Amino acid sequence: MQLGGIPRLRLGEFPTPLQELKNLGRELGGPRIFVKRDDQTGLGLGGNKLRKLEYALAEAAAQGATAVITVGGPQSNHLRLTTAACNKLGLKTVLVIRGKLPEKPSGNLLIDHIWGPSEIHYVGADGFPSKGELDRVADEKADEIAERLRSEGEVPYFIPNGCRAIHGAMGYAGCVLELVGQFRDRQLSPTAVFTAVGTSSTYTGLVLGAHLFTQDQLSIVGISVANASDIVSERVVRQLNQAAEVFKLKTKVSREAIVVLDQYVGDGYGIPTTAMKEAVLMTARAEGVLLDPVYTGKAMAGLIDRVRAGDYTNDDVVVLLHTGGTPALFADSQIDAFIDEIQ
Repeated sequence: MQLGGIPRLRLGEFPTPLQELKNLGRELGGPRIFVKRDDQTGLGLGGNKLRKLEYALAEAAAQGATAVITVGGPQSNHLRLTTAACNKLGLKTVLVIRGKLPEKPSGNLLIDHIWGPSEIHYVGADGFPSKGELDRVADEKADEIAERLRSEGEVPYFIPNGCRAIHGAMGYAGCVLELVGQFRDRQLSPTAVFTAVGTSSTYTGLVLGAHLFTQDQLSIVGISVANASDIVSERVVRQLNQAAEVFKLKTKVSREAIVVLDQYVGDGYGIPTTAMKEAVLMTARAEGVLLDPVYTGKAMAGLIDRVRAGDYTNDDVVVLLHTGGTPALFADSQIDAFIDEIQ
């Protein structure tokens, strides 16, 4: 099956901009550095989830869905964009949030309340990725809500946190095709794309796209923001195998194409690091581009570190995929990391 033949609802503004970070490149004295602005996808303050939702919500529409149920954490970019997309499509949205309602919602959670989903349910305590009991409770709550909605005459459609992996693979294989065209117009060939890796479907899609559209000549470097590299790599292999079945690929993606670095996680998901803070400030002050502290800040920290280590020369072209998430900069949990810069 060809990518273009898979049903897709057009929700975003694509292709997203590709911009060269000339000042940052000069400051680092290494390769040419570009940023793929998927924070500017044109809906709900942007972000990588929209490419995935275009396929997930096409499936929902095909099933006649009237309501979407989805799960995420209090600062979930996925919840923000899913609700925005459902508002645009006239669908009811029910959010199951793994955490507790704070006294004053901030960041993405504040935006969720502004969007006005049909229902918001809070279960358990904070944490990502959700495990064990919390994961079970959230799934049970989603099942309970789906059953109730059916009894009320609705047709519910469930979207897991970050969308199903196959939808992520479809969305980001297409992103590589965009990149190839944008660089061709500049008469350039990118060496590597750096991206943050959480649930990993964005990374899986990029690896798949590099296989389909560059014959594996484009390196996709994943910067893990949550888990050890071996755990992430095994999950990516499973997702790639699923995608290979859907697309009926004659050749499999090589295991060597999966490059996931976990030394930039720090103390855990969403916990600021010194390198993340440096990357966010360098990019903001050199280029006027805001990165988020959870995903792209750590991805850029990895890119900067690998450039400083000499992994790339002046002849190379390196890209950061900006997956969005900027509202997290304005969450209470991130303020302390940057407050001394404005005092």
